[in-house]
Amino acid sequence: MRTITLREGADLDGFRRAVRRLAAARTAPEAVLWSVGAPSLFDDEAAPASEQGAPVFLPQAVGLLIETVVCHSDPERYALLHRLVWRVLNGERALLDQHADPLVHRLERLDKAVRRDIHKMHAFLRFRALPDPDGGERYVAWFEPDHHIVEAVAPFFVERFESMVWTILTPKGSLHWDRHSLMTGPPAERPDSLADDRFAEGWLRYYESTFNPARVNPTAMRAEMPRKYWANMPETAAIPAMVRSAPTRVQAMLEAEAAIPRRRMPEKAVAAMARQAPDSLAELNRLIQRSEPLVPGATQAVLGEGPEGAAIAIVGEQPGDQEDRDGRPFVGPAGQLLTAALEEAGIDRGSLYLTNAVKHFKFVQRGKRRIHQSPTAGEVKHYRWWLMTELGFVRPRLVVALGATAALALTGRPVSVLSERGPMAFDGWNGFVTVHPSYLLRLPGEEERRRAQAAFVADLRRAAALA
Repeated sequence: MRTITLREGADLDGFRRAVRRLAAARTAPEAVLWSVGAPSLFDDEAAPASEQGAPVFLPQAVGLLIETVVCHSDPERYALLHRLVWRVLNGERALLDQHADPLVHRLERLDKAVRRDIHKMHAFLRFRALPDPDGGERYVAWFEPDHHIVEAVAPFFVERFESMVWTILTPKGSLHWDRHSLMTGPPAERPDSLADDRFAEGWLRYYESTFNPARVNPTAMRAEMPRKYWANMPETAAIPAMVRSAPTRVQAMLEAEAAIPRRRMPEKAVAAMARQAPDSLAELNRLIQRSEPLVPGATQAVLGEGPEGAAIAIVGEQPGDQEDRDGRPFVGPAGQLLTAALEEAGIDRGSLYLTNAVKHFKFVQRGKRRIHQSPTAGEVKHYRWWLMTELGFVRPRLVVALGATAALALTGRPVSVLSERGPMAFDGWNGFVTVHPSYLLRLPGEEERRRAQAAFVADLRRAAALA
């Protein structure tokens, strides 16, 4: 018989190390006695590398179940999980699909209990503000979980209350967040200083305002909000009075005269939106720069470039990698090809207004490289208002769409560039559709690329004549 002692609480790392060594030694569950108390005897640093065991490969669902069940307070949880791992490694890979199996049934009940406990802590934990020795405010909460879930809930509270300095105390452990780092601590006792404050008053007022007397159901309320949590929830002080007054309030609602809904005035809303619109290209650009990219990852918004009143505005798809780094449109490989084609067509690039339908670079990271991804129709639609407002300030005589994405933004419909190439009416603008320079870069053969580039230069000459 082998005895394995893991640390108090949810010792997931200790259990994993022990399982690797037990699996390597082919030790059956019947030959292992699990206990909780002292630190794990299977410390990776203490054990020689030859005795640590190779990684154990389990189905993902088994790994997720283990992460949850180790948080349960049942003293048999590690033995049950070891039995599950043993059976999975010995031919029962789909064991978790057998819900009628006694072991699986019991582990699923443990898993459900832990998840419910985590949900209750998310929902019913309440912070109180306490003076901080440094002169600021520290927020302290007390909660009594049934299981060892303190570390499991930590990411939720860090993300939700990242800007606060807070401490969560429980009989099973504590958490301390200082806006930069998270520290775990030992079990604690309920502090006497957690008196109701303005935050408690806010919770009380909020709960009273959302309480619906017509749907009061004390049985359901006790099931969803057990009384064991009430002592730490300031809003529960109002529940008895609200339940008692519910029939009277419902009757008053039934007897009250129906109110005529207020007539909405859409004209006022439209006028208010018009007043909020930017009144210059510079103000529009500041608005664009302050806006978050629709798809995260871009370094910055890439604004249009060129003089207002330019005869021709050229609209591309979106910034590329180099444009995102420099903050200027058409400076990467496709932009260099465009510049060369403009020179061949006898067009001064400096006289044009250059911009993109989408203002942020969308990409997927592959190692150190950022690989361009085409924007979706929804993303093009998201940026369309910016583009049309931008053109309204520039007031070009002709708008040239480079590629299908730019044509989609300008027309509001999918455009087949190779078959619809040439003059086209855009939404309020005289337009011209041609290929994007990046299309030329992707052509495989030198001769094919040369013919396509000559056609592109011819399109630019024709667009200049129309303008």
